[in-house]
Amino acid sequence: MLRTALLSLLVLLGACAGRPELPPTLEAAIADARRTPAFVARDRYRHPRETLEFFEVRPEHTVVEVWPGAGWYTEILAPYLRAQGRYVAAGFVRDPAGSAYRQRLLAEFDAKLAADPARYDRVVVAELGAPQSWQPVPAGTADRVLTFRNVHNWLASGHEREMFASFYRSLKKGGLLGVVEHRARPGTDLEQMKKSGYVTQDLVIKLATEAGFVYAGWSEINANPADSTDHPQGVWTLPPVLRLGETDREKYLAIGESDRMTLKFIKP
Repeated sequence: MLRTALLSLLVLLGACAGRPELPPTLEAAIADARRTPAFVARDRYRHPRETLEFFEVRPEHTVVEVWPGAGWYTEILAPYLRAQGRYVAAGFVRDPAGSAYRQRLLAEFDAKLAADPARYDRVVVAELGAPQSWQPVPAGTADRVLTFRNVHNWLASGHEREMFASFYRSLKKGGLLGVVEHRARPGTDLEQMKKSGYVTQDLVIKLATEAGFVYAGWSEINANPADSTDHPQGVWTLPPVLRLGETDREKYLAIGESDRMTLKFIKP
């Protein structure tokens, strides 16, 4: 009996060893205990499961995340896509003359990947942005291009059209662009958008459709009706930045993170 059980176990282990590596479910990737605790605390504002489901991300996809920053979504997407798909972190251009902030963020991101090869060894690191890095992956190879709270940065630098054109080139026909951005009140002028970090939904739709995309809808997943969008230091008044420090801190913590649009577009 014991010998039979041992033989059965060995057969089972051998069969398992021959199976292809399976990706975690999206829920498991989000629930992974190795995620940074401070990142997990922001799930209630960022709704990663609902957001990625709205963007129809599947484990076999090639997904380009634009300017991943400290790697908030990297901690979810890289393990989720590792076995069957591909995660491309299209970060800042690695310019030695670039800002100290960008240099620090890039160095921290590199260190993050190197410290945990079990999750990040298959991450593809690319560059995207001025002056000439506008193609993070070969044209027509990405299933999804995702950007989280970045459009205001491109408006401020004047490169918004180059970025959306890059997204369009990168995607396969039928591929999706997913955009999450701080949402300004309708009618907000461009200068106020640059100053506040909030962008009108109409402008994002305009930029995407002018690049060739077809608007495929929106979700209120990341909406925050408590956010008036009118703050002394723009969106950076709110958490997680809390630029005013202790001034009215509890008030802004009670509001939470910004009101955000969640939009998707299709490359026809």
